[in-house]
Amino acid sequence: MGMVALGYETTLPVTMSQTLSATAAVARVVKSAMVVGDMPFGSYQCGDDEAMKNAVAIIQAGADAVKLEGGARVCGLIRRMTEAGIPVLAHVGMTPQSVNQFGGFKKQGKGEAAAQVAADARAVEAAGAFAVTLECIPADLAAKITAELKISTIGIGAGPACDAQWLVMHDLLGLNENAPSFVKQYAHLAGDVRAAFAAYVKDVTDGAFPGV
Repeated sequence: MGMVALGYETTLPVTMSQTLSATAAVARVVKSAMVVGDMPFGSYQCGDDEAMKNAVAIIQAGADAVKLEGGARVCGLIRRMTEAGIPVLAHVGMTPQSVNQFGGFKKQGKGEAAAQVAADARAVEAAGAFAVTLECIPADLAAKITAELKISTIGIGAGPACDAQWLVMHDLLGLNENAPSFVKQYAHLAGDVRAAFAAYVKDVTDGAFPGV
């Protein structure tokens, strides 16, 4: 949402109020899918009590679960949330809220760093997460983690072995022309949108629209 809908360069500026508004909007129209509210940066790095309040607010906005980024360092929160009845989707590997720490949106888990990603995945499972997102890590590492864990893995840029796959709608539809390299675009609607607006402007200019 922050990058493809709100125009931010990263996800970091997204606020709790924006998250709650978007979560509620999605929840109002969803009939059969699971709604997961992604906790924004700062909403769970602020102390456990405040993080719990923010997680509760996301559930009250209509989410069925919350998602937070990080491995072992957030396991205490995952444990507390799940014990309070809040389902948690974990997220390890390339975590977008750590983009400044990573020095950009770069693949994680290569070489010796693979062991830490695998350890983080095991840790969030032990803490009670019901599933874990594996983002932008080597496919063989994602396959190894998926085979080892009992909970489901959801891959994005992590190869075909994960139990499920993420793909951002704007990337899938070709609305975002600067999509990550791992994205497969199933349509190229950005060009169609531009052409439609150009045709509208021409019709207005020529007097063809509105008709009599």
